[in-house]
Amino acid sequence: MKTSFDCIIIGAGQAGPALANRLTKAGKTVAYVERNKWGGTCVNTGCIPTKTLVASAYAAHLARRASDFGVAIAGDVRVDMKKVKARKDLVVKNATTGVEKWIRGMNGCEPIHGHARFESAHDVVVDDRRITGKEIFLDIGGRALIPDLPGLASIEVLTNTSIMELEEVPEHLVVIGGSYIGLEFAQMFRRFGAKVTVVEKMPRLIAREDEEISACVKEFFEKEGIDVFVGASVSFEKQGKMALVRIDSAAGKKEIAASHVLVAVGRKPNTGDLGLEKAGVKTDARGYIVVDEFLRTNVPHIDALGDCNGRGAFTHTAYNDFEIVAANLLDGESRKVSERVVGYALYTDPPLGRVGMTETEARKQRKNVKVGKRPMTRVGRAVEKGETTGLMKIVVDDDTKEILGAAILGPGGDEAIHGVLDMIHAKVPYPTYRWAVPIHPTVSELIPTLLVELA
Repeated sequence: MKTSFDCIIIGAGQAGPALANRLTKAGKTVAYVERNKWGGTCVNTGCIPTKTLVASAYAAHLARRASDFGVAIAGDVRVDMKKVKARKDLVVKNATTGVEKWIRGMNGCEPIHGHARFESAHDVVVDDRRITGKEIFLDIGGRALIPDLPGLASIEVLTNTSIMELEEVPEHLVVIGGSYIGLEFAQMFRRFGAKVTVVEKMPRLIAREDEEISACVKEFFEKEGIDVFVGASVSFEKQGKMALVRIDSAAGKKEIAASHVLVAVGRKPNTGDLGLEKAGVKTDARGYIVVDEFLRTNVPHIDALGDCNGRGAFTHTAYNDFEIVAANLLDGESRKVSERVVGYALYTDPPLGRVGMTETEARKQRKNVKVGKRPMTRVGRAVEKGETTGLMKIVVDDDTKEILGAAILGPGGDEAIHGVLDMIHAKVPYPTYRWAVPIHPTVSELIPTLLVELA
């Protein structure tokens, strides 16, 4: 049994498998260690399963709106949660199997299932086996953060992982956290048929976004029958099979008997039980591995990729971490994390597509900021689909002619935002973009119009 390898990869998230593929094709031997499921967060408990559930929730919602489109459906629309979960499980199984098959098919790569711990800067113990690597890459991801809230330890709580194992629709789901993960599950389960309450300690939902975006999301949540409490503190008490949730907010005090409580207040890295101190690898106060612009740790031959390095919290940034490391290690390039333009999406309905600075951030940093804005009620594609909730906006620096950022909250916003992302990445000045001739009818066609109507 081989004990010495050119490279060791720990963790099979989004960055690791692609890196293993490049390394083995370059003739390097790779030991690939994973203690849980191949594919990491995205494939098993993140993007793929959640968006599969979002699709089921959207189907239920659209069926209930069928009469708006002149379509008659007899009787009430019901959700079979067992079938919804089974569909999700199949999608996940196929994806996980695909990743594992890919890794096992790489010449020069040995998959090892077990818990890896450092014994020194080059030596790793996997359960009872010791292996050595000249270069080591960490792609170990993160997990849900459980906060210290009054009484929370006395009740059973759900995380973004465990909530997807439910086979029945909750009677009343209380979501603690009004940011991206919490909001997606809140709307999803409301559409499945649950009563849903969202509790957020900040003064508004998704507080990193501009106020009008937060307000719009709150508005369409409440229209769907979701109760939203912002600027709120919360405590818990177990009452039989239920959890008594006490909420104290600017809108007043309320007590809710919750059948289920989802905690979605953030993530933390899986760095606590790796023995990083034995390798001399530094972490910050929150446990994230400290890396430089090239994703190198303070130990020259150890790199950290993906969520565990605190330099990005998305599947696409993790994959870009792979691209940076591979390009620098194998292609003689000098790519940096700071060079990437990061976009992201909130997968509510309508979805929010975001890239670059918000208007608030831009006005703090630049002197001559202009903004183009349009409600979805004035976007033909949205009107045709009967989905006119939301808005689109773009932010520019009128001195440098840079496109600084954009937000598209509306149908296809998660796709339409890529036009702006690409222009920012290519450093195209906004006057050039505004004379593009996009396809009608689309949401994207209005982006050049926003640039013509800047104010």
